[in-house]
Amino acid sequence: MKKVLLPMLCVCFFTATSVQAQSILDQAKNAAGTTQNPLINTSGIAGSILQKLTPALGLSAVQQPKVSNLLTNFLKQKAGIMPLQQTNPASYASKFAGLQGGLFSKLKLLLTAAQYTKFLGLKPKTNDATNVLSQLFF
Repeated sequence: MKKVLLPMLCVCFFTATSVQAQSILDQAKNAAGTTQNPLINTSGIAGSILQKLTPALGLSAVQQPKVSNLLTNFLKQKAGIMPLQQTNPASYASKFAGLQGGLFSKLKLLLTAAQYTKFLGLKPKTNDATNVLSQLFF
């Protein structure tokens, strides 16, 4: 009886331990995946940004799809460099500045001078995760 009971207890103990360890590993992988790249849904984020910009800037029906396209492309490019934010912050900052400059120069051509000035005035004071416009400025 002892010969059977002891091995069964050991198997149960090691099985429970390995299942718990795998669960913790899965949770860590999921957390790392969501924090490393919050821009997975670029078209959804672009839509949210457009919803804020349209009334604030008074975007016309002609401007809206063009701005949406610019935002989506910018966010896709930003998502591509996001891993650098953790591994190489200087490279990320340099590449982000280039992407942001490209977006802003295209917006400057698309928007009126008054709209562009209002757009720059919408910049959040800090990188606030609750403000979707932070994606454009930080």
